[in-house]
Amino acid sequence: MLASFTLMHVVISLAGIVSGFAVIGGFMTRRRSDRVNAFFLITTVATSVTGFLFPVERFLPSHAVGILSLAVLTVAIVAWRHNLAGSWRTAYVITAIAAQYFNVFVLVVQIFAKTPALKALAPTQSEQPFVITQGIVFALFLIVGVAAVRRFRAEPALAT
Repeated sequence: MLASFTLMHVVISLAGIVSGFAVIGGFMTRRRSDRVNAFFLITTVATSVTGFLFPVERFLPSHAVGILSLAVLTVAIVAWRHNLAGSWRTAYVITAIAAQYFNVFVLVVQIFAKTPALKALAPTQSEQPFVITQGIVFALFLIVGVAAVRRFRAEPALAT
């Protein structure tokens, strides 16, 4: 049962990550796809929610990331409900990219935890290879986020 639940969680997470990159691509090309954005929001919320359903005995760092993700997703959903009008547009871009960053952050954690060679390099995930990798991921998201806010300011063409 746990293995099936884990597989479902992983599939939802990967769907959220893939659709999140499609959403960011839309920001960069100034194209808004309501279907892709809705799918991203649904799968990313589902990723965070299902992450809380794993049996654990204490509060983990993954729970903190899930709480942060749900907080930024709440703002993203409110911005979406306001049809990205005015400052809601910028709020949506920032929070959608932040939610995608949290997804990718956890993906990197899992890759380091599940890949034997990477686990050997960073067994506690406090070692330099892990920290440097997460730093690079953060820097890339920061750069893309700034560019996306600048590029997605104008009203996009709708591509449903």
